[in-house]
Amino acid sequence: MTNSDNFIIQNKNVSDSNTEDITQLPTVEAGFDKYIITTYYKFIQLDDVNEIKLQLLKLCNEEKIKGTIVIAKEGINSTIAGSREAINNFYFFIKRIPYFSDLTFKESSSICRPFKKLKIKIKSEIVTFKVDVDPNQTGEYLSAEEWDSYLEREDVMVIDTRNDQEIAFGTFKNAINPKTTSFKEFPQWVEENLTSDDKDKKILMFCTGGIRCEKSTAFMRQNGFKNVYHLEGGILKYLETTKNRSNNWIGSCFVFDDRLAVSSDLRPIGDVNDKFFAEALSPCKESNV
Repeated sequence: MTNSDNFIIQNKNVSDSNTEDITQLPTVEAGFDKYIITTYYKFIQLDDVNEIKLQLLKLCNEEKIKGTIVIAKEGINSTIAGSREAINNFYFFIKRIPYFSDLTFKESSSICRPFKKLKIKIKSEIVTFKVDVDPNQTGEYLSAEEWDSYLEREDVMVIDTRNDQEIAFGTFKNAINPKTTSFKEFPQWVEENLTSDDKDKKILMFCTGGIRCEKSTAFMRQNGFKNVYHLEGGILKYLETTKNRSNNWIGSCFVFDDRLAVSSDLRPIGDVNDKFFAEALSPCKESNV
């Protein structure tokens, strides 16, 4: 039996959710908002990228889910949106795929549909970096609470791995802006701006949802930086968890959908159709979470 055959057999009874524990899934309620937005990723060697694409496409079309799913042999990266029921059905489905049984999700909600279309893409990378790294050799994860504690220290260097246009919306206090236009420029910035003296410093790194830090912290460690940390779950999980109680986050957070950005309580602040945001939108669309 091939991996693909096993995949199909294990997922043909998707509507049967009795084997799943719903208490382990996110619990954001839509309330007056109509749509739940969920973000997730995982680095894992995939052999069935085409079959996975077809199965997810079928489910998302049935559930009227919109958004973007990127699949590569190195894993999956996605932000999608739909009704509470549709997103729950998606969770039940994807967690029955052996590759993705331990996926974790970050949720927010919106009164308007944040995506107009469904895009499921097969690419060479789930987040474009153009440098070979081992995502199993990442920096040390910091929880939101640990992150706040580290930010109070004077012996740390805080680096925002997002691009310059994203950072213009908001960032953590005292964070360094590498002023890149895309994530694939980050290795060059490190080579040109960090020195051998920095390799012994405590370096804290963050991004929107955590995926860019999986690669950037692995890159740092591969290049001799000894004390590398990153914010687990990224900015979105931090804001969801802390509500920015310590006021360490300044501004709003750019997101990769038609909300454009969210406030520290994860409420939408704009719309890509507003002319005010049109100029800022284009460069950000080229990045990943």
